[in-house]
Amino acid sequence: MAQTMKAMGISHYKQEKLEELTLPIPEISANEVLVEIVAASINPIDLKIRDGKLKLLLHYDMPLVLGNDFAGRIVKVGDNVTKFKVGDEVYGRPQKSKIGTFAEYLGVDQADIALKPKNLTFEEAASIPLVGLTSYQALHDIMQVQPGDKVLIQAGSGGIGTIAIQLAKLMDVYVATTASNRGKDLVTRLGADQIINYREENFADVLSDYDDVYDTLGGQNLIDGFKVLKPGGKIVTLSGTPNARFGKEYGVSWFKTMLFGLASFKLTRLEKKYDVNYHFLFMKPSGAQLEILRDYIEDEKLEPIVDRVFPFEQTQEAVEYSESGHAKGKIIIKIKE
Repeated sequence: MAQTMKAMGISHYKQEKLEELTLPIPEISANEVLVEIVAASINPIDLKIRDGKLKLLLHYDMPLVLGNDFAGRIVKVGDNVTKFKVGDEVYGRPQKSKIGTFAEYLGVDQADIALKPKNLTFEEAASIPLVGLTSYQALHDIMQVQPGDKVLIQAGSGGIGTIAIQLAKLMDVYVATTASNRGKDLVTRLGADQIINYREENFADVLSDYDDVYDTLGGQNLIDGFKVLKPGGKIVTLSGTPNARFGKEYGVSWFKTMLFGLASFKLTRLEKKYDVNYHFLFMKPSGAQLEILRDYIEDEKLEPIVDRVFPFEQTQEAVEYSESGHAKGKIIIKIKE
């Protein structure tokens, strides 16, 4: 095996264009496997990390390889690895301290991966881990949705929304979502019960008495989300501000927890005003939950929605396409044939 690998990353925060890096192939610990990555997907968190927006939560040394989920083949296993063997096809989301899937190889803990769904290509499988785990944890772990609950899922035709709608319907939930005319057919096919064209009307003027809101957009959309909830409802955000409760649960320092409390003061006031619960979600890697998602996929109850596949050498173009906001489903980088 070669001693070095190609990767795409940054040398400093707010770097506009990714650069090609030549780095040593990762060494693995006893509980890790070395994966030859075939495909990776682009997620909003990649852009937030690139721009330094998560520095309060995550510390990275430079140069930093970006990328937060993948599908590939195991080429080496650590001494304590029991669930996997060389040659296994796997997919996963590494720990936040071990990101770097825009690369030819990755060392990842065996607890953070699962066997790839047999009926998916590597490109399709790479589209699932981050958005699948995030949405499963939002709906199942935090909202704890029950059959018949009413949930608003923002941006239904996006990478997260397309999976979240399907998972919510598998949990027998009534789903409202926002989409443009261009995305209407897609979200209808995925099972959305009510579609609000965000170009023509504000969802807060249309919806009311909802059990949960899944916010993927932040800003005014997050603020309006409070208005559609019933008392005791929950709003789970990926794009809002972490609050003091999150800081305590995540285990950050008291000083950062205080900063989160100050930064989220307006949201805490809305939480009290509408008598609802606000949650900032920072997804946790989980091989066990990836196995649940794999079963859904192999039973043809959950399908990946892939917008475009870019070759590895066009990673920058893929990032720019992601930033355009035009993708319907996930954007994939094909790293190896």
